[in-house]
Amino acid sequence: MAEIKILEFDPDHIDLALALWKSCEGIGLSAADEPSRIRGYLSRNPGISFTAWQGANLVGAVLCGHDGRRGFLHHLAVHPEYRRRGIGKLLVERCHGALHQEGIDKVHIFVYAKNLKALEFWKAQNYIPRDELVLLSANIPGIEN
Repeated sequence: MAEIKILEFDPDHIDLALALWKSCEGIGLSAADEPSRIRGYLSRNPGISFTAWQGANLVGAVLCGHDGRRGFLHHLAVHPEYRRRGIGKLLVERCHGALHQEGIDKVHIFVYAKNLKALEFWKAQNYIPRDELVLLSANIPGIEN
């Protein structure tokens, strides 16, 4: 089997990443995940999102960014045929390293409460559920969501 390579998430990878995310259970996509919006996210957070490749095949992807205080990981996914090989962990470690270089010392993720496999994975990466916090969301009027 060819070696897995972790590369910086390039805008040219967006269509393949979207196809991967759409094929994976537990990934919630919205209008915020249109290619132009992801391109903007990558532009505002250069060099800290990553993709995993086996040869020419995209087998994993994660978006990573920060607001200057806290980091955020979005849409970590590994193709089902490549899971349990440490690829997700490698992607998380690369994001953590990149955030550390940016001076960020804490990172947050969003996981659907019913996505037990994802919760198990994140707990194994030393992420702690924050039961004392509640996520609230609002749509901004006039903006497609």
